[in-house]
Amino acid sequence: MAGDDCAKALEQMYSFLDEELDNASKRRIQEHLDECGPCLQHFDLERVVKQLVVRSCANSHAPEELRTRVLGRIREVQVTIDPAEQRSD
Repeated sequence: MAGDDCAKALEQMYSFLDEELDNASKRRIQEHLDECGPCLQHFDLERVVKQLVVRSCANSHAPEELRTRVLGRIREVQVTIDPAEQRSD
């Protein structure tokens, strides 16, 4: 596979790794990885890095100041979102 298929697979790679895709999307990505060596290599590298990060940070906690700043920023973003923008009708 080439071009667009690779771009689509790589675009969804993190969602695939985090198991956030529906079954049809997972199957499409897996089929692509089964047929495309370069994408499979890229996927495997990202999977290994993710596993290392998880293992390395398993017992770590973010500093309280960072946690407070991140949560505050999330609240700011939530407040600034206009509910009318989210409607799809």
